[in-house]
Amino acid sequence: MSSVTRVVLAEDEVLLREGLVALLTRFDFTVCAAVGSAPDLLAAARDHQPDLVLTDIRMPPGRRDDGLRAAVALRTERPDLPVVVLSQYVQTGYAAALLDSGDGQRVGYLLKDRVAEVTEFVDTLRRVAGGGTAVDPDVVRQLLHRPRDPLAALSAREREVLALLAEGRSNASIAGRLHVSEAAVGKHVGNILLKLDLPPSDDTNRRVLAVLTYLRADPVT
Repeated sequence: MSSVTRVVLAEDEVLLREGLVALLTRFDFTVCAAVGSAPDLLAAARDHQPDLVLTDIRMPPGRRDDGLRAAVALRTERPDLPVVVLSQYVQTGYAAALLDSGDGQRVGYLLKDRVAEVTEFVDTLRRVAGGGTAVDPDVVRQLLHRPRDPLAALSAREREVLALLAEGRSNASIAGRLHVSEAAVGKHVGNILLKLDLPPSDDTNRRVLAVLTYLRADPVT
């Protein structure tokens, strides 16, 4: 990496984006592009081949986890690409998705509040750009206090529903098997996704992720 760190920045809030550009420039980063959507982030990163990508998680067009998805896609293409994502609040699922991307190194997950701590924020960017990993302390605390069994938070009924999901059953099929309403199954599925802390995405993908979590979990003894 060159002595000057070249950055592609993605943030849809114009004032915050301009503030970040000014901050980065003040600390001798070179901002190659500052964009406001996930597709523009993908295009800019591919075009400029930066030393660091800094992106918000929630971005247009979907305003859900589009920024995170773009970051993970870029890391799939270039596993050694340093990426720092900013989040409005703690979501351990987002952190896990980022840490699982690429080679698992050169990633950072920070709450937006940390930007106000300028020196620490800039140091974090430099550390990630230099090959390190940085996860917000609040996220670390939540990760450390999560139960080792990812299914521990699920009720007995929710475990039953998840097991049937793993068999590839639809909500209607599960409702018939458990002799409950389809609406009740939908509620159970929603609770499962919430308790497993799965990042928002399309429902089909989240169901697959829930099943993968179930299959990876240690058997209940």
